[in-house]
Amino acid sequence: MIYILVALGLTLLFSILGILNFAHGEIYMLGAYVVYYACVGAHINFFWSLLLSAFALGILGILLERFVFRRIRGDMEPAVLAAIGLTVLLQTVAVIAFGTYLKYIPSIFPGILKLGGLRLSKDRLLVMGIALVFTTALLLVINRTKIGKAMLAISHDAEAAALQGINVNRISALTMGIGCALAAVAGGLMGSLLQLAPYMGTFAMTKGIAVIILGGIGSVPGAVIGGFILGLVDGLAPLFTSGTIAAIIGFSVIVLILLIKPKGLLGHD
Repeated sequence: MIYILVALGLTLLFSILGILNFAHGEIYMLGAYVVYYACVGAHINFFWSLLLSAFALGILGILLERFVFRRIRGDMEPAVLAAIGLTVLLQTVAVIAFGTYLKYIPSIFPGILKLGGLRLSKDRLLVMGIALVFTTALLLVINRTKIGKAMLAISHDAEAAALQGINVNRISALTMGIGCALAAVAGGLMGSLLQLAPYMGTFAMTKGIAVIILGGIGSVPGAVIGGFILGLVDGLAPLFTSGTIAAIIGFSVIVLILLIKPKGLLGHD
């Protein structure tokens, strides 16, 4: 579910802004740190901290769209260079501001739930549920609201959408905000299970790109399906082999699927 949240943000940005935001992993990382300092430093409830993180990084996303990506929207090479520069900048700021020591968000819901022969972590079940709520909310926004229909229209043809009266700049900024908010939520949720570090975004970005390639670049349903498949493989493979081989298995699954479906599971021209 965390893979899905990261991939959905990347997919939205690629579909509507025409950019592959390599700094998306750093937004994920900053989201985790906002949750950490809200919980540990300000003693705010985890759920409110998560919403605060989503709001703060959503605002940052809107500002980045306005002042960094708007003028190069749809122009892949400058956008990639800008995103790489932003990645280095945010990582450097994180190292200076947060240090390199690992940090931990206190357990949300400690304990084990026993169902027959299964032993399930309550923390992980709660994280999965929260991620599912955010994923469902995004899908409802895209498919059931005017803003979502405007996003879909721009993703198909931005010029035609503008001729129909859609404010492309406003929708693009909102999309960037939503994408960054989803990354922040994913970072906060992952931070509640694992440790926080300034370079934790690299892993998230790698998995996010793998998911959108597997599901089909630009496809929101594809991001959901791709995230589910890769997450399932990454979750089960380590039970039967080493971590290194498990990672190889995950990417091997992607290669096999792409050999059959070169554009991904739900990719389109």
